[in-house]
Amino acid sequence: MKLLHNWLTHFGQFIILMGRTFSRPERMRMFFKEYTKEMAQLGINSIGIVLLISFFIGAVICIQMKLNIQSPWMPRWVSGYTTREIMLLEFSSSIMCLILAGKVGSNIASEIGTMRVTQQIDALDIMGVNSACYLILPKILGMVTIMPLLVIFSSAMGIIGAYGTAYIAHILPPDDLTLGLQHDFQPWFVWMSIIKSLFFAFIISAVPSYFGYNVEGGSVNVGKASTDAVVSSSVLILCSDVFLTQMLS
Repeated sequence: MKLLHNWLTHFGQFIILMGRTFSRPERMRMFFKEYTKEMAQLGINSIGIVLLISFFIGAVICIQMKLNIQSPWMPRWVSGYTTREIMLLEFSSSIMCLILAGKVGSNIASEIGTMRVTQQIDALDIMGVNSACYLILPKILGMVTIMPLLVIFSSAMGIIGAYGTAYIAHILPPDDLTLGLQHDFQPWFVWMSIIKSLFFAFIISAVPSYFGYNVEGGSVNVGKASTDAVVSSSVLILCSDVFLTQMLS
């Protein structure tokens, strides 16, 4: 019962905070400056790790499909087909967002939490600035804007990793891989992956912002809030992934 009460309390406080966050910025010029900065800091700076992980995951998936699924009873293109489906439907949207929840979420929670414990947020409130809108809204919009680009890059790099396996390791002929990648392609799967990533981008940016904004105490509490933010974001991404996949399929 106490756990349910705590969950409802946090949910109510989160809704109130989002109500303050999604209000019209007082100075649009300053907002766009922060918006572009957050897009670069949270999204563009994450492209490197997204490309690196996607390349090796695409290569590993291709190897596993070839060694464990393909047989003389199946078409030779089945490895390429399953690699494409896994990258598009789950990895590039859901699993990649779980990885970004650790990188981006901890960054947001620790940054806003440090501002809270050093009373910078209190100073903004005293000056009459809507601190929630000023600090959180650019992070949410920046992450939602850049996430579809990260998903597309992840899918493309995963396919490049599969081709790297085909050419370098000679696991399977590149022509068979190409045939599998092109077989029965559904453009809706790309859009489904992008739509799911938009919801996940909101979770990755909004939930850590809530934990950081409501930190109480000192630097130790900032670290705890950062950990709670990553755990909560990951759980919410996994839960919402089930419902979004069911709805969009």
